[in-house]
Amino acid sequence: MGAHIASQKTYFTVTVALLMLLVVKVGLAYVHIGIWSLVLTLTVATAKALLVILYFMHVRWSTRLVWAVASVGVVWLLVMFALMMSDYLTRGDVHYMLNQPPVSHTVNER
Repeated sequence: MGAHIASQKTYFTVTVALLMLLVVKVGLAYVHIGIWSLVLTLTVATAKALLVILYFMHVRWSTRLVWAVASVGVVWLLVMFALMMSDYLTRGDVHYMLNQPPVSHTVNER
């Protein structure tokens, strides 16, 4: 089985796409649209990661075994994000707790 050699046009196109996504991501840093800023930034970051994985790491032209390994890596990343978010979302209002005066642990003697 011979290795696939991508053309220079393909690499140039992917590089230009990555640079355009970089400009979009930097532009999103200056636009405040609430929660959608985070959603759009993560979407752009995911698109950039997919382009790098598919073209620069040559997964697009690889065997099914490489696709399976890459897919398992993505699934594991999603599991780690789910565990992180389950911890983060169940902590309560941290800012409220931090603004409270410190609790004294001294014993009052009578």
